Amino acid sequence: MAGNSIGKNLVLTTFGESHGKAIGGVLDGFPPNVKVDLSYIQSEINRRNPGRYPFSTPRKEDDQLEILSGVFDNISTGAPIAFVVYNQDQRPEDYDQLKELYRPSHADFTYEARYGIRDPRGGGRASARTTLSVVAAGAMAKLLLASFQISIYGFVTSIGPYSLPPDFTLADPALIGLSPLACPHEGTTQKMLDHLHKLKKEGDTAGGIIHCIINGVPAGVGDPLFDKLQADLARVMLSINAVKGFEYGSGFRAAEMKGSEHNDEFFLEDNRIKTKTNNSGGIQGGISNGMDIYFNVAFKPVSTLGMEQQTTNKAGDLITYKAEGRHDVCVVPRAVPIVEAMAALVIADQLNKLD
Repeated sequence: MAGNSIGKNLVLTTFGESHGKAIGGVLDGFPPNVKVDLSYIQSEINRRNPGRYPFSTPRKEDDQLEILSGVFDNISTGAPIAFVVYNQDQRPEDYDQLKELYRPSHADFTYEARYGIRDPRGGGRASARTTLSVVAAGAMAKLLLASFQISIYGFVTSIGPYSLPPDFTLADPALIGLSPLACPHEGTTQKMLDHLHKLKKEGDTAGGIIHCIINGVPAGVGDPLFDKLQADLARVMLSINAVKGFEYGSGFRAAEMKGSEHNDEFFLEDNRIKTKTNNSGGIQGGISNGMDIYFNVAFKPVSTLGMEQQTTNKAGDLITYKAEGRHDVCVVPRAVPIVEAMAALVIADQLNKLD
């Protein structure tokens, strides 16, 4: 099976299945002499844990990270950093009924069509639990980026039909952590919570949108043509489970604007060239221009529903299916650290190229 690695200079290869023995990865190309703050990495992993968010799966995992190599006395050595998190709350019996059927909008059918075999335990390799490895490696990348004064933060802008007000501006990133849904607006958060409560009773699910900002990236990061910075970001974001869309800068709104409205005019301030507007999203010609890089990532509703659906089994028989086990009503708040981690890995990979 290919497709388990991302990056060219800083390469992450992940392994593990949802209900296998462990989830983990190898991060190769991480520079030496970087302080590896294990408590910070664990805190990032914990942000992804369902126990932090309402309407998430009740699966209980401590998700304790163990670093196997590449770190000595909490300092990176330059060797590959191998790490692992052992699964504890495994209930493969919850998925016995899935061995012979294909769940609607899951990867069951396509995995079997591709490989002739699949792991039915929670989706196996197709499970979103595999993103734990990305969050762990992304936390290490964030530690590296901090030495360049680069910060990354994301937040939920919409769940289902409820979105932040059009004129909303985030005054303080600390507001994100005050919301149980990682949405920095109290009124919108409450509407989202009410909506999710209703969907849970109905056995239904919701999707949403995450906005991410990368601050402090200097001008000149990225490459033209097929290695554009926004293309690298799009590729990793679209590899996250349940992601259906990516847009950076003005995104699809640009199609409605005139060129005179969309162009970002340059000016000099404090001996630094900036732009008056930032419709480019901090990237022009595939290369960073020194302004904030920002983008949106859209997630579809969770495919596992607590209501009856029609599907087929391997024999092609039409059957009625209702999900058993433990599942999220909405994964979007839990996906914020995943989006941030993916962004950190891309930027760190590009910076490694400059070295």
